[in-house]
Amino acid sequence: MYRGVIAGGLPFADRGIELTRSFRALKVWLSLKAHGVRKFSRLIEQNVAQAQYLVQRIRSQHELELLAPAPLTVVCFRFHPPQTSEPRLNSINKELLLRLQESGVAVPSSTILDGKFTIRVAITNHRSRRKDFYALITAVLEFGRAILSDPVPTKRHPAKPLGTIQRQLRFSLLL
Repeated sequence: MYRGVIAGGLPFADRGIELTRSFRALKVWLSLKAHGVRKFSRLIEQNVAQAQYLVQRIRSQHELELLAPAPLTVVCFRFHPPQTSEPRLNSINKELLLRLQESGVAVPSSTILDGKFTIRVAITNHRSRRKDFYALITAVLEFGRAILSDPVPTKRHPAKPLGTIQRQLRFSLLL
């Protein structure tokens, strides 16, 4: 049984600009023509500032660990309660990621940094707001604490209609 983002059946990884051999790139080109490079530059700067806000929120929580510098829009971190072994941390964060995705709070991806399973937030949505990052950190802490007390995966959330998922996406649109 699939869990997380892939359970919805929409392969987000196939939606990047670099995969637009057909006419799918037309929307991007027309947006650049209509709004101009300056508008897109401001939106990118907004995303960089949001990444820095997320880094500050992570650093302010003793149960979270920033795992890499975040000079642009990708933030890598994990739930890291004290006195927890590395293998246990990896399994906690894997389950945490799935619960985040299934809940619809956020759709981060993952990566492995120095053998550590990492929650990877790529901020690319121009509609993201600070409250979204606050909600992400709140959910990570809640899910992480819940997993610590009961590591058995909860029953899988039923799949949501695609429109609902698209409205809820705030992070990692280009996995």
